[in-house]
Amino acid sequence: MQSVQKSDFATMVRESSLIYPIILSTHLAGMGLFGGMIAMTDLRILGVAMTSRPMADVHNQLRPYKHLGLTLVVLCGLILAWSKAAIYWPNPFFKMKLSLLALVAVHALVFRGPVYKKLSEMDKLGGASGAAKLAAVLSLLLWIGLVTAGRWIGYWEAPEPA
Repeated sequence: MQSVQKSDFATMVRESSLIYPIILSTHLAGMGLFGGMIAMTDLRILGVAMTSRPMADVHNQLRPYKHLGLTLVVLCGLILAWSKAAIYWPNPFFKMKLSLLALVAVHALVFRGPVYKKLSEMDKLGGASGAAKLAAVLSLLLWIGLVTAGRWIGYWEAPEPA
């Protein structure tokens, strides 16, 4: 991780008084956008928000914003991790965040067909299926955990060598 962090690009990002904070802010804005749009979709499936709108419409109309948010999160996150690889890698909260991000991807793959592609059918039947509600609750829990782990990264201090 030291060699990754010592690259010219990583050093430039890490040592810049503007570049690192701009990338970090963009990463956080992307998380807000991506996570916020996902939360709205999940809350609609659970019947908590935007109940006058069909679930499929909410899901489909928020999709471009989800894609933009995901792009910002991934690109900026990779740059941030690259610039401080040796610092982040031993951090248990960084590993927790990556693990939760992997679970978010698994969640999307598992529920895409049986839930998200069938929201129009559920709208016609008058409500979300049990699987859809489970997917929404799991999604909210994963995102809350992911954001929390990400926030905790900054508070972890490496133990002093013995």
